[in-house]
Amino acid sequence: MKNKCALITGATDGIGYHLAKKFAENNYNLVIVARNENELNNTASELKRQYNIKVKTLARDLFDVDNAFDVYNEMQIQDIKIDVLVNNAGQGEYGEFVTTDIHRELDIIQLNISSLVVLTKLFLKDMVDRDEGRILNLASVASKLPGPWQSVYHGTKAFVLSFSEAIRQEVKDKGVVVTALLPGATDTDFFNKANMLNSKVVAEGKLDDPAKVAEDGYNALMNNDDKVISGFKNKAQVTMSNMMPDETVAAQMHKQQAPVDGEKS
Repeated sequence: MKNKCALITGATDGIGYHLAKKFAENNYNLVIVARNENELNNTASELKRQYNIKVKTLARDLFDVDNAFDVYNEMQIQDIKIDVLVNNAGQGEYGEFVTTDIHRELDIIQLNISSLVVLTKLFLKDMVDRDEGRILNLASVASKLPGPWQSVYHGTKAFVLSFSEAIRQEVKDKGVVVTALLPGATDTDFFNKANMLNSKVVAEGKLDDPAKVAEDGYNALMNNDDKVISGFKNKAQVTMSNMMPDETVAAQMHKQQAPVDGEKS
């Protein structure tokens, strides 16, 4: 029986890397997408050697939405059927909105929302035509909480969750599963890229294991779940926040995510 194929963005580190390993150990061939060609090649070599699967690499910068169209077009050119799409790539920017770089934030919106929407649209149409397919979108616990110090990131993840739940309903009778994965603060390079290492949530908190987050996401997708919050403490945080006024939750988050020394590093 021919292996199915999963396409995973942001697959060379963090949650995306561990999702790639999870699909590989379950005999999926892979298409892995990231910006750095050397990191892609190293990851591909490791996965092929360890799991005896086929791995294709695509070095594309999804901050540019045109590259999302190009990823799809490349799959058409190479005649590769994508059975599972994993929209993992995403970044954030740390700081109070009045002081942060608007151009960086617009780039984040392009990556976290626009490219995700393009990839989902194009591959979903093919899946619906075949009456089968799965899509895993990386939302975040941030999608459930107001996010002072990360206002744009939280806003993009709220979009991802709402969008995923909506299209899941639209295709529920068409053989396609759409699942949202909601991790909390996880031990990845996200915080370094977001210039967030000095925040209390990173400096004073315990970060989740990305391998466990990936396992939770994979299992939820295969169980046809609509969404999964990874980690007990994250489930508890969301449950508690649902019982409090949004303003109170926002005030708590403002304190939790503030810099440890009172200033953004």
